[in-house]
Amino acid sequence: MLFRTLCLTSALALTAGTAMADMNFNRIASFATYLNMADGEDTARETSAEIIAATADGMTLVYTDSPLGVLGRIDITDPANPAPLGNVALKGEPTAVGIVGSTAYVGVNTSDSYTDPKGHLAVVDVLTGDITATCDLGGQPDSVAVSKDGTRISIAIENERDEDLGDGRVGQLPAGFLVIGEIKDGALACDDLKTIAMTGLADIAPEDPEPEFVDINALGETIVTMQENNHLVVVAADGSILNHFSAGAVDLDRIDTLDERGALNFDKSQPARKREPDAVKWIDDTHFAIANEGDMDGGSRGWTIFNKDGTVTYESGASFEHALIQIGHYPDKRSDAKGVEPESIETAIFDGTPMVFVGAERASAVGVYDVTDPTAPVLKQILPSGIGPEGYVAIPSRNLLVSANETDLIEDGGVRAHVMIFEYQNADAMYPTLTSAGADRLIGWGAISGMVADKDGIVWAVNDSFYGFQPTIFKIDTTQTPARIVDAIVVHRANGDPAQKLDLEGITLDGNGGFYVASEGRTERGIPHAIYHVTKDGLIKTNSAEIMIPAELTAVEKRFGFEGITKIGDTLWMAVQREWKDDPKNHVKLVSYNIETKEWGAVLYPKAEPAKGWVGLSEIVAHGDFVYVVERDNQIGANAVTKKIYRIPVADMTPAALGTDLPVVTKEEVRDLIPDLKSYGGYVVDKVEGLAIFEDGTVWVSTDNDGVDDSSGETFFWSFGKL
Repeated sequence: MLFRTLCLTSALALTAGTAMADMNFNRIASFATYLNMADGEDTARETSAEIIAATADGMTLVYTDSPLGVLGRIDITDPANPAPLGNVALKGEPTAVGIVGSTAYVGVNTSDSYTDPKGHLAVVDVLTGDITATCDLGGQPDSVAVSKDGTRISIAIENERDEDLGDGRVGQLPAGFLVIGEIKDGALACDDLKTIAMTGLADIAPEDPEPEFVDINALGETIVTMQENNHLVVVAADGSILNHFSAGAVDLDRIDTLDERGALNFDKSQPARKREPDAVKWIDDTHFAIANEGDMDGGSRGWTIFNKDGTVTYESGASFEHALIQIGHYPDKRSDAKGVEPESIETAIFDGTPMVFVGAERASAVGVYDVTDPTAPVLKQILPSGIGPEGYVAIPSRNLLVSANETDLIEDGGVRAHVMIFEYQNADAMYPTLTSAGADRLIGWGAISGMVADKDGIVWAVNDSFYGFQPTIFKIDTTQTPARIVDAIVVHRANGDPAQKLDLEGITLDGNGGFYVASEGRTERGIPHAIYHVTKDGLIKTNSAEIMIPAELTAVEKRFGFEGITKIGDTLWMAVQREWKDDPKNHVKLVSYNIETKEWGAVLYPKAEPAKGWVGLSEIVAHGDFVYVVERDNQIGANAVTKKIYRIPVADMTPAALGTDLPVVTKEEVRDLIPDLKSYGGYVVDKVEGLAIFEDGTVWVSTDNDGVDDSSGETFFWSFGKL
């Protein structure tokens, strides 16, 4: 009951905060890390932004880039237009960074092996890029913290284990330890660094502590997480151990623990799930917050506030994950592991309000909590962070929050690693744009594809084959801000089981309370190209409700099939995404099916020549005297060129018989959607998939977040007004 109460409280607070708060964080810019490479460098190499820090004046960011072995620098004098300052090459793998003034202290891993860990602290002048000193640390550094007054430094020496040995478990020597030191007159004396042993403290592998993350409070005390050991240690300024205690465990309810691809079922429990915290930050001199990512045995999917005396002040339970589920950021493929994996923690005071920022690595989002009362934090916002957030830095003096996102998908042709900048503004929250918060049950969702407008501000939408074991029609109320999923109807057959072998890409009203849905086929996986007639309750009643494509289309079909469906009179029209075998280059079919006569036909649509990759159709909607289509390329970020809405005169939609010469329709551009997508402050996403037009001409558009798989999880669901 406790965790259910926490979940509902958080959801309600988020709902109210998004709609009513005067001050909100909004993303204002993003910076792709490859931009810091020098002229002539191979920008196709993998880069990353992991741990991030800011100079004292808040004008310059630095981040560790492990793949390149560099410290990246960004000028944010104008935070809405971040500019590259170049990389500083380091002799090893940077793992962490802290800044005093404009001097960066960078932990660098130079280990030859797990059994011979090595590393040093590189002292870098951020403004010039010069390395002014190095200090040997005697092991592999994993985290660096500097005190707010710039007089103290703490370094966690993890000496991490080899996960391929001993079933990946601790202990594996040599043991990790803590290094602390004083910074005097802006300088660090390497010879004065102290080594603090951490052995003999934890119940789990006491001989092999692996310090993970550190932070320093105003009293000079260092809090240390030992993730694999599930232990927390408070160290005094003089290096003595003030207190240590187990991080403990949490009972989790209403979670998804199955790794099946394609169903969101939050009906499982995990009793006594070890927290195994990663990041830690002091809230004040008595309380600190931990992100419970997990590693060997645990990961409680949330975050916790501890008193340094070892008592729990607050436990989020599953409420943080539930809030992420409601905004479509749940990573279903991680269900059997650690769910959303909270990994990062940042704390700061903005406009007099103490805040905790909780970053979820796999959900690619950050929760913003008001911790004025540390026993009862209030979730105010969830922000889209970019793929794989690893670190955050708050700059209250400039009303800024910055995330470092480590995932670089260059090898797969995807988006690059990014640093993203948020501003605390007197403005409405821009995100989320779609949520299921406030529904009478916990509704998970993602991969929104086709859409259709109904009466009273309702849009119906379907998810695609990412949720192949849970094909669903979502009822969306667009009269609320953000728009709200108020119901989810699973498409099923007469036996009550979710229908299989569907890839729902389009939906339209049948005029009698039910729907026609279009399924994109994939022959090699046994998924047919088809249309299904579905009742208002989601039932595919009989075989007669299944309309398979005719032999003329089967003979020329390819993988990329129906993307959208609309109805004009007795005729259903389906947009085929890309060329099939008999189509002229850069032309695709708009396929017709007459419900009464059972006749098939088609016209040809002339699509754009792709600048890179491919261009295709992803939606079709009839409204008035025109048929509207979404035409898009498959490019993301800076490579995106075509994300547009076009219209075709209904008069052109006169189908010819399949297998004959098909007429070519004319098209007129209605709107370029790239400026709309850029307005959210991130990179341009690739999949604009949904389009709905109300009777009065009001247009709604949606993007597909790919089920948060190699995706930031961001869904943009917006209206640009009337046609």
